[in-house]
Amino acid sequence: MDLKTITLSINQIAEEKSIAPEKVKEIMEQALAAAYKKEYGKKGQRIEAKVDPKTGITEFWQLKEVVREDMIYSPEELQELKKELEKGKEQREEEKETKLRFNPERHILLEEARKIDPKIKPGDTLKIPLKSKTAFGRIATQTAKQVILQKLREAEREALLAEYQAKEEEIISGIVQRVEDNNVYIDIGKALGILPKSEQVPGEFYRPGQRLKLYVLKTEATPKGPKVLLSRAYPKLVSKLFELEVPEISSGQVEIKSIAREPGSRSKIAVFTKEEGLDPVGSCIGQRGSRVGAVIAELGGEKIDIVEYSEDANTYIKNALSPAKVLEVKILPKNKALCLVPGDQLSLAIGRDGQNVRLAAKLTGWKIDVKALDQEKEEKETKEVVQKEPKEEEKEVSPKEGVKN
Repeated sequence: MDLKTITLSINQIAEEKSIAPEKVKEIMEQALAAAYKKEYGKKGQRIEAKVDPKTGITEFWQLKEVVREDMIYSPEELQELKKELEKGKEQREEEKETKLRFNPERHILLEEARKIDPKIKPGDTLKIPLKSKTAFGRIATQTAKQVILQKLREAEREALLAEYQAKEEEIISGIVQRVEDNNVYIDIGKALGILPKSEQVPGEFYRPGQRLKLYVLKTEATPKGPKVLLSRAYPKLVSKLFELEVPEISSGQVEIKSIAREPGSRSKIAVFTKEEGLDPVGSCIGQRGSRVGAVIAELGGEKIDIVEYSEDANTYIKNALSPAKVLEVKILPKNKALCLVPGDQLSLAIGRDGQNVRLAAKLTGWKIDVKALDQEKEEKETKEVVQKEPKEEEKEVSPKEGVKN
């Protein structure tokens, strides 16, 4: 077995599969240890190998755990334990934790270990040097090959998992591969992404070969590799698309404070900036609507309202009900707000099926009620008349109306 050749081959494979060099070295050492044990070792031994990737020089050690006599079963206790096990009795829990069966290939008594290393303690691992070997037979070579292939597959899965975990809460591009059982399977490079029914946009159709931008919800490990759950309906997809299109957002000059979204229909986003002279809403809209237009196109025509965030609740709620004009906002107890609008703006403020006011409530976190100004005045006048009008039992009796005997 040519160690230099193996090193070059493993490094080449690792580069192709994006595995760290340290992991490659570890895999090779595990494979060499397995080959050494198969060719020259004994059953029960633990072998460790260390290799210099540049020279191919390798060293081997046998590992033994250092134990005291009271940590292992005596011959008499082993006999007793054997009888108990034959009778079907389970080993006592305290013995499982404190005692072990001594194996000279895996364990070494403390007295013997201290002849080699005077400072060693019980529970430590003693490394006993073994004679280095460079020649291995066919069976040992096959064992090493199997270890390498298995460990490389494991390392590749781990590397892919880490790669896509780092992309969680970000946007990635993918190509629709197939639609099956209401799930859309997306080719996202080295892994297969899943767009479940719950994360699809109502009314949006997906066809094989279609390129999409998707939000990475989470990544899970599976025996076949990482499982990447994607979304087209998640609200943060909108903010991430704006980050791609608006340099002021990606640089931190403009901040997206809140998002409210009904996927496939309409979204509202609240933007804010501390930079003097910078219009956060205009930055997101772009020249002739180019920036917001690109986001709308990616979302299949979904309407987007961009409003300015404000620390002042009245101003923020007014802005959130855009494009309707709000005349007055009355802050009420229990996080409620009453918004008064011109009569001709009432339907616009409420929106189709209440969508505008519903999204404004989600965006601001306030419970919003919308009324026309004329309607509010009429209700107020009616209330005042009712309060002034005396109740029946409170009316005074006329002096002319006497009580007959």
